This record gives sequence, C-alpha cells and structure tokens, in this order.
Amino acid sequence: MYGIPNCDTTRKLLLWLKENNIDFDFHDYKKMGISKSKLTIWCKQVGWEKLLNKRGTTWKGLPPDRQEKITSQLAAVNLMTENTSLIKRPVVEAGSKLLVGFDEKNYLTHIKK
Repeated sequence: MYGIPNCDTTRKLLLWLKENNIDFDFHDYKKMGISKSKLTIWCKQVGWEKLLNKRGTTWKGLPPDRQEKITSQLAAVNLMTENTSLIKRPVVEAGSKLLVGFDEKNYLTHIKK
C-alpha cells in the first residue's frame, strides 16, 4: 500500500485493512519518495490521468501555466516524482491489479481473502 499517513483516504484504508486482518506493507511517499520507474509502470496499468490528483490543494496551488504543461505521461510522472502529494491516494498493488483510491467493493474483490 502506498500513500501518506495524514491523508483521510489513506487512513480509511489502513483502518479497513486492520479491521479485516489483512497484512500489508505501507510505503509513505513523503518519507520514502517514489521512483519514476514505479510511476511509469502504474501509468501503464491505469493511466496517468487516474494517478494524478487534480482535486487536491497541491494541484490547485500550482500556477496555471504549470498545470497546462501536464499533457503527457512523462510530464505527469516528472511532476508526481517532484511532488508526491500529487499522486492520488492510496495506491495498492494487489497481485497484477492496481487499485487507486478507496473503493471497498474493489478491495473486497481483489484483496479480501
């Protein structure tokens, strides 16, 4: 599981995983960062548009001219690597499936044993 511990959605998933007795490893973007290669792999799985969090205050705080330049996977990966708060959270690698955000139905289908 990848995320930021003070993110409400990440905390929601952490609690859900614990309540359902599901073992997981937690990767804190803020402390550990994220590699361009990992983000590129994720983008190939779900698309960069799904990974880039345009709803948050970090995106809204970017100058409009910087936002306008994010029109490709490469530009998005570079930006998300620079500022991990721009990655939608949480991200869970569940076997060959990549789950982005908190959707209990998805988690029940792909991780609950």
